Amino acid sequence: MAALKYAGLEDTDSEEELPPGWEERTTKDGWVYYANHLEEKTQWEHPKSGKRKRVAGDLPYGWEQETDENGQVYFVDHINKRTTYLDPRLAFTVEDNPVKPTTRQKYDGNSTAMEILQGRDLSGKVVIITGANSGIGFETAKSLALHGACVILACRSLARGEDAVQRILGEWHKAKVEAMTLDLASLQSVQHFAEEFKSKNLPLHILICNAAVFGVPWSLTEDGLESTFQVNHLGHFYLVQLLEDVLRQSSPARVVVVSSESHRFTEINDSSGKLDFSLLSPSKKEYWAMLAYNRSKLCNILFSNELNRRLSAHGVTSNAVHPGNMIYSSIHRSWWVYTLLFTLARPFTKSMTECRGVPSSDPGHYKQGEKMTGTNASCCTG
Repeated sequence: MAALKYAGLEDTDSEEELPPGWEERTTKDGWVYYANHLEEKTQWEHPKSGKRKRVAGDLPYGWEQETDENGQVYFVDHINKRTTYLDPRLAFTVEDNPVKPTTRQKYDGNSTAMEILQGRDLSGKVVIITGANSGIGFETAKSLALHGACVILACRSLARGEDAVQRILGEWHKAKVEAMTLDLASLQSVQHFAEEFKSKNLPLHILICNAAVFGVPWSLTEDGLESTFQVNHLGHFYLVQLLEDVLRQSSPARVVVVSSESHRFTEINDSSGKLDFSLLSPSKKEYWAMLAYNRSKLCNILFSNELNRRLSAHGVTSNAVHPGNMIYSSIHRSWWVYTLLFTLARPFTKSMTECRGVPSSDPGHYKQGEKMTGTNASCCTG
C-alpha cells in the first residue's frame, strides 16, 4: 500500500482512474496489466481497485493485431489508417470471473453507434436507411457501413446523398455504400424507389425508417395529404408494404421505425374513442406543427407494433425506437424558432460526432512507451 500512497492514489476520485505515472497495457492473449513508470515495475492488479481484468470480445471491425520485429504487439486501424500500441478493446474490459452484464448495464446514454456495434461483422447484410445524408441517419449509415454492411442511403436529394457516400468512403475506401433517390412526400417516388431496389435482386435484412420533418409550415404533398403526416408516417408505411416480400425472403430481417417520446402528447381518436382521420391530415385551419409531428410519431409506433404482430412469424421483426431527448441534430432546420431553442439547448445535448480517444503506448515488459499515431498507407487493406 506504500506504493499507492507514493503514487498519490488516495487523491484520485474514481476507483478506475489510474494515478499519475501509471499506464494500462495488454498482453498478447488479452490480459490487462499495469506499468508504474515512477517505480519502473508492472503488476496484474489495478493499482487502486486491486481488480484483475482482461479485454472483452474481438477487435473492432477494421482493426488487426500485428507483432513488430522486437516482439511487441501493436494494432492496425485500417479504417483510419493508423497504428498504435494501445489495444482498442481496453474500453471494453471485464473483471476476472465477472458476472455477465445486462444490455442496460453495458450501454447507456453516452454510448455511440460504433461502440454498440463493436466486434460485429455485418458483411453480407443489406440495409436501407431513409434520410441517411445527415443527422442520426448518417451516423447510423456510417457505423453500419464501417462494420461491413452494404448500406443504401435513401435520400430526397441525390446530390446530398452522394456527398454522404463520399464522406463514408473517406473514412474507409472499401465501404459498400450507395445513394438512391427517395422522396417520401411523393408516393410515386416511393414506388419508383422500391422498383429500382428490387431490380438489383438484393436481399434486404434491415430497413430503417428514419427520415422525418419537424416544425414545417402547413402544406399539401402532390398526393393531397398534409406533408408532416405523409413524410413521417404514410411514406414509410407504403415503403414497407412495397418491400415486404423482399424482407420475408431475406429473413431473419427487421424493420426499425424511428419514432419519438413526443408520441405521448397527442391523441388521434375523436370524443367517442374512434380514429379521427381528420386529425391525421388536418386542414390549414386545424394545423399546428408540433401536434402534427406528435401524431405522426404515434402512428409510427402503432404501425410498428402491428407490423411486428403480422410479420414476426415469418422471420421479420419490427421495433419502434426513441432516439433520445438530448441529441442535437438538424431536424429543427425548418423553422427559426425551433432552431433558436435547439441552439440554446445544444450545450446540454449529446453530439452526433461525440468520440472519446486514448493515447498510444508501448505494451509488453516495462519500457517507457514510444507513441505511434501516424498513418501508414500500406496498412489500408481492411
